[in-house]
Amino acid sequence: MSSIGDIIDEWLRGVLINGIMNNVSNTFDSVNRQVGQIATEVGRTPANFSPAIYNMIRNISENVIMPIAGIILTFIACYELIQLVISHNNLANFESWIFFKWTFKTFVAVYIVSNTMNITMAVFDVAQHVVSRSGGIIAGSTAIDASALRTIQATLEATQTGSLFAIFLQSFIVQFLIYVLSVLIFVIVYARMIEIYLMVSLAPIPFATFGNREQSMMGQNYLRSLFALGFQGFLIMVCVGIYAVLIQTVSFTSDIIASLWGVMGYTVLLVFTLFKTGSVAKSILHAH
Repeated sequence: MSSIGDIIDEWLRGVLINGIMNNVSNTFDSVNRQVGQIATEVGRTPANFSPAIYNMIRNISENVIMPIAGIILTFIACYELIQLVISHNNLANFESWIFFKWTFKTFVAVYIVSNTMNITMAVFDVAQHVVSRSGGIIAGSTAIDASALRTIQATLEATQTGSLFAIFLQSFIVQFLIYVLSVLIFVIVYARMIEIYLMVSLAPIPFATFGNREQSMMGQNYLRSLFALGFQGFLIMVCVGIYAVLIQTVSFTSDIIASLWGVMGYTVLLVFTLFKTGSVAKSILHAH
């Protein structure tokens, strides 16, 4: 006949094992859900991400920023004409073709400014196509399968009560830290999209500088920055793919704690690399 102490010990072991299994399952469910959300969110264009925000940004850009861009464009067009005249010895060596050149450049500049939103959205359409294509190649799940759960439970059932209590505490800590890291991942992904909206809202101003070679450096750098933001989504997908492969290499053997902290370490690495994707994309495209 079992003593009261054995009954209590058996009950406590059951509670601890169930708690550990719940912590492990919740940890991997949180990670897998967050990784799946990353793959979904970075594949959206600004117009698809939040149509309400996009319409607001477009209205601000066209009604508030566009008139300022028109003034800048007018100033640059006048400056460009003066430069063309001066470059030919103050009309001493007059050639009529310079006015055709100035007219053509001004027409192109006006056309670019008038279609600013279409051009910026085209950049993100290209980036979205790349991200979507990469999503079909970079595939991976961080979910834990049933066989791994059975292995973990069998290992826990053969563990002493004191060790189970230590494992429960550490699994709870890892679960909490994973939730914190999930919040950071959410912030990184959504901050990128907000940065895109901010960049798009001021797009007419740098686009208005394309009428002059000297001033066009602003517009060229702006375009590079747009492409960097767009292709940052591709780098994020690569990071997620690497993370999924690393998580799949974690084997839950007798040392469950080491495996859990290994998952924790890989998640910290994911967050760090996601933070770096923006600077890496700008460095590759030489955007400031």
